[in-house]
Amino acid sequence: MQIACLVYEGLTALDIMGPYEVLCRLPGCELRFVARRKGEVRTDTGVFGIVVDHAMAELPHPDVFVVPGGLEGTFAAARDEETLAWVRGAHATSRFSTSVCTGALILGAAGLLDGLRATTHWAAAPLLEAHGATYTEERVVREGRILTAAGVSAGIDMALHLAAEIADEQTARTIQLAIEYDPQPPFDSGAPSKAGEALVAAARAALTQSAGSMRSGLQRAPRR
Repeated sequence: MQIACLVYEGLTALDIMGPYEVLCRLPGCELRFVARRKGEVRTDTGVFGIVVDHAMAELPHPDVFVVPGGLEGTFAAARDEETLAWVRGAHATSRFSTSVCTGALILGAAGLLDGLRATTHWAAAPLLEAHGATYTEERVVREGRILTAAGVSAGIDMALHLAAEIADEQTARTIQLAIEYDPQPPFDSGAPSKAGEALVAAARAALTQSAGSMRSGLQRAPRR
């Protein structure tokens, strides 16, 4: 089974690395990072890069593909016709089409979520619904062969769901133990419904500030 992890300039690293750490352990799976062009792709901080060995054109029909999110990088990718064409083409034949965080906006821009329930980062819910989806505050949402995951860390949950579907629950449980995924956060404030209005406002401000800082970092980051 061929699994493609789509990457693009300005993605959030854990959005793709979380699912990667799960899915690369599936027996019989060939996992590849793909982008518009081969070479280094910088994440949203500008200080971390992923070296991509395969252009999208080389893997047009993966069995499974994962689309990560990011801050401003997501919006650029969602406007890129080459990226959207690849997503549409891959979905036409895929067994599963998936996204993490604001990666759902890219699926939406490609027309895959119209009329479906889906999830994304909570701050992007209105943008998701602009693509015809119905936002739901769940960690993982499945609609047929489309799986969407909420913000950042939810990609690990989504990948474990996917591992159980592709292989079986025993395999997924074994992978979970192998990577010691046993989250026990010190605070119960990981969703707006739990955090309260003051924390939600502070988080929105932090996200806005981070977007500006990361944009500057991307501009300064060296290119190979």
